[in-house]
Amino acid sequence: MPKQAVAWTIPLAAALMILMIPRVSLAQNNPPKKSTDSQKQDWWLHHDKWDTPLPDDKSIYAGRKSEPAPRRDLSGTWDGFSEGGTQAKGAKEFPDDARHLPDVPYTPLGKAARMANKAGEGEEQVPVALVNDPVDSCDPVGFPRSDLFDLKAMAIVQTPNYVLWLNQFFNVFRTIWTDGRELPKNPVPRYYGYSVGHWEDDYTFVVDTVGLNEKTWLDNAGRPHSDQMRVQERFHRASREILELTVTVDDPKFYTKPWVAANKLTFHLLPADFDMGEMLCSPQEMEEYKKQVANPVAGGDK
Repeated sequence: MPKQAVAWTIPLAAALMILMIPRVSLAQNNPPKKSTDSQKQDWWLHHDKWDTPLPDDKSIYAGRKSEPAPRRDLSGTWDGFSEGGTQAKGAKEFPDDARHLPDVPYTPLGKAARMANKAGEGEEQVPVALVNDPVDSCDPVGFPRSDLFDLKAMAIVQTPNYVLWLNQFFNVFRTIWTDGRELPKNPVPRYYGYSVGHWEDDYTFVVDTVGLNEKTWLDNAGRPHSDQMRVQERFHRASREILELTVTVDDPKFYTKPWVAANKLTFHLLPADFDMGEMLCSPQEMEEYKKQVANPVAGGDK
């Protein structure tokens, strides 16, 4: 079985060794091998019909016939993994390491909030036993972290009044309203906020989101956000096979100016019969993981 299917089929406690602590993409652990033309063709014709694994080599998309993009249509199942959707060290445009300085433009309050978050990745990385990442306790991933961490397969479904964004990691769904409603003025915070979308042109869909629960992290490096954050996503259908996502964070309480967290992150269209397997967080499995891994590292009860 291809290794990318591992987290779909084994208990979470074991999958965390790959996905959580530390969060390193499978592609980093296993550099992709060049696929031959016959292997590429074989995958498209003979992939698994249930719990379909993503291709383990992005070159499988190379040379595919690129038809014009359909007008005002994002629908389909998309591969967010192959072009860097793991974002293990933080948002794609600002990975949190010394090679990518300067960092995002924190306000003093934002920097203090960042230092209170103890991540298992990045320049401020802490030992596994000290990590306080909400995801490691099976709390919701939240938005925009659902865009900025561990993208796998995603499905987009369009209806006359809304667009559904279905994300395989943690089985997240979002409703993006397109019926002309305005964003709420004083929303009760939600983990994935309140979203409205509109077509800027025939190939660019713009989504604005507010009302986000400030308990969540922005990304895997522990960047924070306040209740004042507003996020804009721009989905651009470059061709039938390619969808590009740009994510901009605007939070005047924690950041001195808006910043682009992902710039034209590329998704590839998957076969119409691609079956997204489950990637759920089980509190019971998480507790077992902590008992067997985190607590012994900290010198606590075994």
